[in-house]
Amino acid sequence: MFRFTPILLAIAYALVMYRVSVWRTHRELDAKSTELADPELKRMTDRLAAALEIERVPVYIYEIDPVNGLAAPDGRIFITRGFYRKFRSGEVSAEEMASVIAHELGHVALGHARRRMIDFSGQNAMRAALMMLLNRFIPFIGAWIANVLTHLLASRLSRGDEYEADEYAAALLTKAGIGIGPQKSLFHKLEDLTQQRAGVVPAWLMSHPKTDERIAALEALEQRWGTEA
Repeated sequence: MFRFTPILLAIAYALVMYRVSVWRTHRELDAKSTELADPELKRMTDRLAAALEIERVPVYIYEIDPVNGLAAPDGRIFITRGFYRKFRSGEVSAEEMASVIAHELGHVALGHARRRMIDFSGQNAMRAALMMLLNRFIPFIGAWIANVLTHLLASRLSRGDEYEADEYAAALLTKAGIGIGPQKSLFHKLEDLTQQRAGVVPAWLMSHPKTDERIAALEALEQRWGTEA
């Protein structure tokens, strides 16, 4: 029985962390967000809604400065205030903002948003269990090994999700008559933002595939769809 105690503790920890993470996320988003009310962007979201054959796509402004978009576990789509400022200043076009929204819709439609919360809790539990087990045999560096292994797993899962959400967004933008071009141009701009912040990587790019690889994947989609047409 005692042999399985670390595993049982890790499972219990994962369940608790999942509940706490969901509660904290919802509380944070509710307290710091309002629904987006921008006529130009609404025209974009209306086109996405028509392509999805739904009434509308509500989008919320999350009152933080980093340039980012996100999908909440409850299915809501958020654009940060910092990203919206880039749009208002003309640095990001309405079509490029639509590509962000389409990407986040992909995370929701494909179940990534909710799964990521579960994955996050599971990764914390796995890290805790590995630390307890490895520290028995490799004192002092067991915790470091556990952190490295869980980080590698999380990054691999995240990159896979991003490619899937990119493909979903590409199909949706194409169906909406917006096209894939804004996706590719925005990726170039986000890379520039990384350089402008002296090597500090924006949240959008953390644990994501390299920009040129994402653009290459989109161009491969264009070629494949063009051939199929």
